[in-house]
Amino acid sequence: MTNLTIEQIAEIELLRSKSSATLRSISPGLEDILHKAFPVLDHGIIRVVDYMGDDSAIVQAARVSYGRGTRRVQEDSGLINYLLRHYHTTPFEMAEIKFHVKLPIFVARQWIRHRTASVNEYSARYSVLDNEFYIPEPEHLAAQSTSNRQGRGTVLEGDEAAEVLLLLRRDAEQAYSDYSTMLNDPSNPDHRDDRSGLARELARMNLSLNFYTQWYWKTDLHNLMNFLRLRADSHAQYEIRAYADVMLEIMAAWVPIAHAAFKEHRMEAIQLSGTAVKAVRRMIAGEAVTRANSGLSIREWQELTAAFDVASTDPT
Repeated sequence: MTNLTIEQIAEIELLRSKSSATLRSISPGLEDILHKAFPVLDHGIIRVVDYMGDDSAIVQAARVSYGRGTRRVQEDSGLINYLLRHYHTTPFEMAEIKFHVKLPIFVARQWIRHRTASVNEYSARYSVLDNEFYIPEPEHLAAQSTSNRQGRGTVLEGDEAAEVLLLLRRDAEQAYSDYSTMLNDPSNPDHRDDRSGLARELARMNLSLNFYTQWYWKTDLHNLMNFLRLRADSHAQYEIRAYADVMLEIMAAWVPIAHAAFKEHRMEAIQLSGTAVKAVRRMIAGEAVTRANSGLSIREWQELTAAFDVASTDPT
């Protein structure tokens, strides 16, 4: 499954058949997958169309040096880990990457809240959107969570799940049919030569949020890591996390040292409040700390005990 048009496939094959000589640093791992489209969800894709810099660009910016010299990989790794550990973020802004992403509109509206990237989206005022819409797999159909206002709970099953899938597909198919009719699209069986058709910028408002859009999304490594820290997290909405997971793999190919440090100091680390730190110190000292005497709220206490895999016997 490529989720690409014939024209896009031809363009990618042409781009990947060419090579250019350069004097700048390149990332061998990213060069291997440059322009390659990775499928996401049922019709989505993500691919890298350009980039600047690699792990050495981070190190160079931190040291303001002119080249690698005789430094060893271990030294670069140590410096990058130090930078991330102590939140020295500017050197990570010196590496940039540009993605081509095809994604459902509702995912795009969530994604765009990360306002630290340059974005150019496919214009439905200029072009006609494709008849492609997102339908979740049954295992991703879930009821509203009873404990989280923006999360999912138990998975729907049986007739209820079947009805939801039927409604989603029916509504999307009807919406696109009406969209095509309003445009008076020549490919529509209801096309009439005596009609002008509605302007694209107006007809598009009929489409639902599960239709696919496309954009170019360019950001630096620092802001990419901020995006991935939130969207590749297990608590993120599944649909945007599916894209973030692919981007995390791309980051590993692009800047393997920074990726390893990012996992160590961001993805697999936790942040504690001052009160939580005091509670942990008391636990280490052998004191019996409970939620009631910890100074933490119920939610903070639950997060703390879960993070350290400590069984909470506190009834609150």
